[in-house]
Amino acid sequence: MQIIDKIYIDGAFVTPQGEEYFDLFNPATEAVIGRVRLADAADADTAIAAAKRAFPAFSRTPKTQRIEMLMALHEAVVAREDALFETIVEEYGAPVSRGRWMAQHASNVLRDAAKTLESYAFTRRAGTAEVTMEPLGVAGLITPWNSDAGFICGKLAAALAAGCTAVIKPSEMSALQTHIVTEALHSAGLPAGLFNIVTGRGDTVGARIAEHPDVAKISFTGSTAVGKTILRTAAETLKRVTLELGGKSPVLVLDDANFDEAVPLALQAGFMNSGQACIAGTRILAPQSRLVEFETRVVNAVAQIQAGDPRDTRTSVGPMVSQKQWERVQRYIRIGIDEGARLIAGGAGRPEGIESGWFVRPTVFSGVTNDMAIAREEIFGPVLSIIAYRDTEHAIEIANDTPYGLQAYVVSPDIARARRVAAQIEAGRVLVNTLAHEPAAPFGGFKQSGIGREYGTFGIEAFLEPKSTLGVL
Repeated sequence: MQIIDKIYIDGAFVTPQGEEYFDLFNPATEAVIGRVRLADAADADTAIAAAKRAFPAFSRTPKTQRIEMLMALHEAVVAREDALFETIVEEYGAPVSRGRWMAQHASNVLRDAAKTLESYAFTRRAGTAEVTMEPLGVAGLITPWNSDAGFICGKLAAALAAGCTAVIKPSEMSALQTHIVTEALHSAGLPAGLFNIVTGRGDTVGARIAEHPDVAKISFTGSTAVGKTILRTAAETLKRVTLELGGKSPVLVLDDANFDEAVPLALQAGFMNSGQACIAGTRILAPQSRLVEFETRVVNAVAQIQAGDPRDTRTSVGPMVSQKQWERVQRYIRIGIDEGARLIAGGAGRPEGIESGWFVRPTVFSGVTNDMAIAREEIFGPVLSIIAYRDTEHAIEIANDTPYGLQAYVVSPDIARARRVAAQIEAGRVLVNTLAHEPAAPFGGFKQSGIGREYGTFGIEAFLEPKSTLGVL
């Protein structure tokens, strides 16, 4: 069992002042595999002070130097890819196919930021004025457990590219992954204080970062409820805030779709990352005129999806991250049944033949109406709802009838028609006939899915403020 009793402040691994220990689990076996000593608010203060000391010099570095730093970080994370992959599978329960992508994503985001920075102009003209994009200051980066390494590296990459220093508060549930990432980032040899990593609870370390007057920027990924709390807290000091929050993404299967292609895509969109994804396509909108055919295809396809041992290459749905998350998903399955939705695949309990581990049966309801809890609330597990629509206008109406607006999917062989539909959907990203990720494109949500954008130039500019100089040019 691994004991993690250090945090990372001012370029060194130090013992936290916090004394609480938190158990770490393998969600596929429910076994305790480690313990982490959690930082507290005093540790957050120390980390913020280190980042504040480092900011003046770092904020004046040329972008060529920052690009070199980002590439050094990229290479350092690449060097630890295998160890990170093994830990993602063990601690998070990601299926091996997904886990490898997640490990590679952590290094890729650093390289992507360096590439974006190469062509980014920090100074530009606006009429008679010269406008300079200035780094905000110390950035507080608060990350979730469903892609620990990717979120740490992605947020850090944007902050450093902009010239900000950072204090990172990762999820305590992902401490083994965080430890590997921290060791990798440390090995790149960046100046002390540029980034600090303090693993602790959200209501102590996260809350202190959100309220601290020396933190100029917050970037948070997590639940909408917590995001609202952070926004209220940050308002006291008028921090700049980026929030990437929940989602209830629609998959619009248009009535001309080829179901041989549409059904696998819809199920992949819904069950990605074992359903523990804010962008998961959990509301499948299918044409009423072809509903029976669509349901039949879905039932047959789900029967071929394996949920279980994440180290089995045939597995595509791994365990939920914790017992609490497993219980939450089970509760929503019962709610769906109680609401009168028709269970056409999966259901409550573990998959057949599995006696332990926080595994969920890949579940699909049909006969769902958009006012049901399973259609409106983020479940964060492999539970999908099929909602029938009358015509295209009705489908768009259903898609937009949600408090969320993070991502959406449109499936149709008629690209022009699909683009017309995509243009009417209220979401930060709309994917047409694909599940591909584009790192240069902005990512973030409409409505209660968040504020601001990440990735590409939009992500870097989230850590910058424009300053205009007039009259002496």
